[in-house]
Amino acid sequence: MSTDVTAKSPAPAPPGRSGPAAGSGLLRLVLDGLRRNMRQYGMLIALGLIVVLFAIWTGGDLLLPRNVSNLVLQNSYILILAIGMMLVIIAGHIDLSVGSLTAFVGAFAAVLTVQHRMAWPIAVVLCLLVGAVAGSVQGFLIAYLGIPSFIVTLAGMLLFRGLTEILLKGQTLGPFPDGLQKMGNGFLPEAGPDTNYHNLTLLLGLVLIAAVVGQEVRDRRRQQEFALDVLPVRLFLLKLTALVAAVLVPALLLASYKGAPIVLIILGALVAGYGYVMRNAVFGRHIYAIGGNLPAARLSGVKDRKVTFHVFLNMGVLAALAGLVVAARLNAASPKAGVNFELEAIASSFIGGASMSGGVGTVLGAIIGGLVLGVLNNGMNLLSVGTDWQQVIKGVALLVAVGFDVWNKRKSGS
Repeated sequence: MSTDVTAKSPAPAPPGRSGPAAGSGLLRLVLDGLRRNMRQYGMLIALGLIVVLFAIWTGGDLLLPRNVSNLVLQNSYILILAIGMMLVIIAGHIDLSVGSLTAFVGAFAAVLTVQHRMAWPIAVVLCLLVGAVAGSVQGFLIAYLGIPSFIVTLAGMLLFRGLTEILLKGQTLGPFPDGLQKMGNGFLPEAGPDTNYHNLTLLLGLVLIAAVVGQEVRDRRRQQEFALDVLPVRLFLLKLTALVAAVLVPALLLASYKGAPIVLIILGALVAGYGYVMRNAVFGRHIYAIGGNLPAARLSGVKDRKVTFHVFLNMGVLAALAGLVVAARLNAASPKAGVNFELEAIASSFIGGASMSGGVGTVLGAIIGGLVLGVLNNGMNLLSVGTDWQQVIKGVALLVAVGFDVWNKRKSGS
């Protein structure tokens, strides 16, 4: 006799209960998503960890509303430079002149507004034009004459630093008009009823949250329409929650002090505009193309010289804007302004995910890299860490970021 034995599958868990596997399902999804998007989320997670660690070490002082506001004001010009530097690095070049150009534009603004009493809006326009001319000259030498960007911008660094000394005659010049000062130190005005918060800042935070969530939902639908892989629903909701928290917490902190700084509005407009260009515009795709594979880009019809020229022209304009912001912040133009700004911008780009070989990087990554350095500087100052050790720690952070990029590329290739 033979007895038929039918294997029985385990009964499913009741609807109201969840087994051990269900409890770890979300964790597995998160870890899998992180592994597949390590380049995208690695530095964002690192920034969060750095903020948490310094908040603990400083007894919460790092996240005081006044300190968060100062953090924005102190790092705004580096973040502006980092946006332009990210485009330069994606295109496969480097710019060592931005710190000196920043100082020169600040000195030029001081001469126009302090010595010649020119109206500050006109002076701002002229300063941006000076930055555009400086960037276009360097871009022409690099793109059309074929001189390496390292050499051209190194010469520019020396040239603009010398012109700054000549223009200011070795002295500090100030103060600036009130309107120009607000570019570096001003805040949005009060509006609406008394809520113990800055109403305009809260409103901007809510608008930004709605825009971010809407963009994420639209991107997900577009990917589904083209049958592309998308994040699982639970992981997508977790991502949205993290994004909302990342916007809401700083908005509440700023709203509980003086509100959003004006320079933060300028910076937000730059991030939104340049982010759109690099994601959706033909010019942005061409920058990625010439940095990723120049011969292939040329064969595809990309006018690489024209693109390179405009990348450096753009860098000159952003350097001029940063020069105006830092001069307004200090309320004076100094011959020593802008020292090492180019190194901070380059470090922010690489920490934010740019690749040494070009063709890789995002505008948001540059902002994250700049914030990593900014939080490190601010946190170490609150802990009274000496400048010598601060340089050591920032150098190690840069090495770790670039080493992570190299490791990630090798792992992807294998």
